[in-house]
Amino acid sequence: AVAVLIGIALRKTALYVARKIVRLQHKDMSFELLSQKTLLKCSHIIPPVVFLCLIPFAFPSDHQTHHWILRLAGVYALITFAIAICAIMEFAWVRFDERENTENHPLKGVLNVGRGLVWIIIFIISVSVLIDKSPMTLLAGLGAFATALMLIFKDSILGFVAGIQLSNNDMLRVGDWIVVPSTIANGIVVDVTLTVVKVRNWDNTIVMLPPYTLVSTSFQNWRGMQDSGYRLFNRSIYIDQATIQPATDQMLDQVVKTYPMMEEFVATRKAAKEKGEGNTYNPSTLPNGTIDTNLGLFRAYICQYLLHHPQVGVGQDLLVKLEAACEYGQPLNIYFYSKITSWTQYAALGSEIYEHIAVAAQTFGLTLYNAPDRNHFTVSSQPEASTQTQQAS
Repeated sequence: AVAVLIGIALRKTALYVARKIVRLQHKDMSFELLSQKTLLKCSHIIPPVVFLCLIPFAFPSDHQTHHWILRLAGVYALITFAIAICAIMEFAWVRFDERENTENHPLKGVLNVGRGLVWIIIFIISVSVLIDKSPMTLLAGLGAFATALMLIFKDSILGFVAGIQLSNNDMLRVGDWIVVPSTIANGIVVDVTLTVVKVRNWDNTIVMLPPYTLVSTSFQNWRGMQDSGYRLFNRSIYIDQATIQPATDQMLDQVVKTYPMMEEFVATRKAAKEKGEGNTYNPSTLPNGTIDTNLGLFRAYICQYLLHHPQVGVGQDLLVKLEAACEYGQPLNIYFYSKITSWTQYAALGSEIYEHIAVAAQTFGLTLYNAPDRNHFTVSSQPEASTQTQQAS
């Protein structure tokens, strides 16, 4: 009892002095030592060590009880030693992860492996202390249980190997937005451990994935888009083919009057056409389009609008092109890169551009497709009839 009390008193005294010294340093490392309770975890080793030093005074050296007390106290000391080693490893890992791991490589699996090795070694030594045998003898006997150990630690072994592959190939980092098609994972990686990868979906649900799932199957990582600073916008609108008409001089004048940015394009195309260079001559400084049809003018206007938009990437691919006609009309594909990568702002930008294009199409005499096709038919109600009839518009 005296040995236990002395050990507790020394532990509290040493912990108090150590905390005072650490607080006087006023460094980030001092704050992390206190916040992670590293000193507290390391101080647990003091009571069993003091107990081991003082217990021989209570019993003769050849007393049977003395041997068992020493063994039990030795096991307790080994456990506290393992706790201290793990606390130091965790502190070192946190320091490295915050200061050196600038690319957020998933290195937590290495910490977990280190912890596992420490506890396996402590367990073997503790058993050897209790049975009073050499640890080498115990290790030799473990060979017969190799198959069972492989089955027990299968997930840990696969997770460790997968973690090394993910880290070495820079496939995954904490904070990446990933999409795993074979699962419901679609969100931000919040943690990567030895046995699980935690993904927070956009609805704030957490999806748990084994690390080897990301290695054995394909997944999409959006980090490249975020690092480049540009996000692809690729959407098609459908034009009613019946509204595509030849562009008259009156239409050209009206377009130039409504949209002054089109004046240079129209004038250049007229001059090229008079020289016989063709209406499709397209210097790199001019937008893609023609002056033969209202659809060609509309394509040119969309290019001009996007080139002058402050949130459209300059120097990136920008296309406004026609695709093969289908049952919905004539597809007009709009392809460009925006400077906005965040989800909400990107969605707002896409909505803004689509709304502007939908309204501008009316100026060029074009109609967007709707289903059912109310562009050609209207539904009217006859007061004297009980049914509705369709009339040509």
